[in-house]
Amino acid sequence: MDIDIINSDSPVPTQYAHTLSMVIKSFKGRRDVEVHLFRGTWTTEDEKGEDWTALLSSSDSSDNKADSRRVVMEAFTETERDRIVSYLKEQYSTRLTAIRSRPLSFPVPEGMPGLSQLEAGKNVGFIEFEKIPSYSLDIPLRGLYDLSQHLPIVQE
Repeated sequence: MDIDIINSDSPVPTQYAHTLSMVIKSFKGRRDVEVHLFRGTWTTEDEKGEDWTALLSSSDSSDNKADSRRVVMEAFTETERDRIVSYLKEQYSTRLTAIRSRPLSFPVPEGMPGLSQLEAGKNVGFIEFEKIPSYSLDIPLRGLYDLSQHLPIVQE
């Protein structure tokens, strides 16, 4: 399994700065499905503790700011990232081909939607790790996948 963890070259303006994805060898009839991992919930206190003027590019639209705040709050702390990577390595080592992490770029552009705002459909769906009986972390981990981006295991 390829594990690629990229850290920021400079200090990040928030603890919620790390994105994560994993690649599943085969999933729902597709091969090498990339799943973008994100925090599914957070507290209003967590959100209130951030300096949003430093984290988001400026604009006048409050709707855009709310969307962009989700991008930041869905990211992981360094400790959470490391715990999730360890969990994935232990639990899914034979099923994953890659785990990747990189920091968000700041400031986050206003109007960028969070992963949780995307709609599930025929090809797009969510994995709710808390519903998996063997999930042992206290992190509200979710994953977003788009099957249309990946080749079928059996060609039609």
